[in-house]
Amino acid sequence: MTEADLYAEYKGVYVPKNLHPSNSLKYYEDFTFRPDDVLIVTYPKSGTTWMQEIVPLIHSEGDLTPVHTIPNWDRVPWLEEHRAKILNLEQRPSPRIFATHFHYGMMNESYFQVKPKVIYTMRNPKDVFTSSFHYYGMASYLVNPGTVDEFLEKFLNGKIMFGSWFDHVKGWLKAKDKDHIFYISYEEMIDDLNGCVTKLAQFLEKPLSPEVIEKISENCLFKNMKKNKMSNYSLVPEEFMNQKKSEFLRKGVAGDWKNFFTEAQTEKFNTVYKDKMKDVTFRFVWD
Repeated sequence: MTEADLYAEYKGVYVPKNLHPSNSLKYYEDFTFRPDDVLIVTYPKSGTTWMQEIVPLIHSEGDLTPVHTIPNWDRVPWLEEHRAKILNLEQRPSPRIFATHFHYGMMNESYFQVKPKVIYTMRNPKDVFTSSFHYYGMASYLVNPGTVDEFLEKFLNGKIMFGSWFDHVKGWLKAKDKDHIFYISYEEMIDDLNGCVTKLAQFLEKPLSPEVIEKISENCLFKNMKKNKMSNYSLVPEEFMNQKKSEFLRKGVAGDWKNFFTEAQTEKFNTVYKDKMKDVTFRFVWD
């Protein structure tokens, strides 16, 4: 099926109709934030599931019960996704934890007034592309990626779910009121998960002992998350996600794009990246 069949256009980007019907988007527009809310913001396939595991464990001070008993889409729901309307989020005790794939300019009026805490997680866009290619091939609510070259053209032009990676990252890096935004990368977490959990706990004003930090980090290793049915999307019916084609939690590594890109594809990606990111002063770990 085509983009016209599966996607709606919302504030200039594609969103899957199946996951983001118009009444859910309206619910988000009217949503009221609290100052102590925590919002995990990512471009898709940049570490969302990882953060949906880490942040609740920081808040629970290492109690594994929530991440082993509640599916991650309910424990840390997407505010723009259809389930948000039925989860009684207004009744949840503080601090609430949410996720969104929205661009900075798509945030609602309450967000800009209240300024909740934001954890913005980034990932090397070549790895985002590689992970997305496999994801689009197994999810029935997404347009089939076609060939790598075909999907690369769409990715570089932002003609995929949630639009351009370049616009998403640049928008959040240029956000005002950066004092309530914590920037972190997928690659940093792979390199030093203990250190990243420690920094996140400090940002969230939840000082934890080294023992609790270690417990959280151990649970959040990719190999352990992959076994957790509350986090690995194995509870999703096969007609929506066919994990026989590709696992949702696939490899959890940095640099897999090197096993996927041809030399010509790498050169094309690098040319576009260099042009679109030329005015960005932020130092990415993959540059």
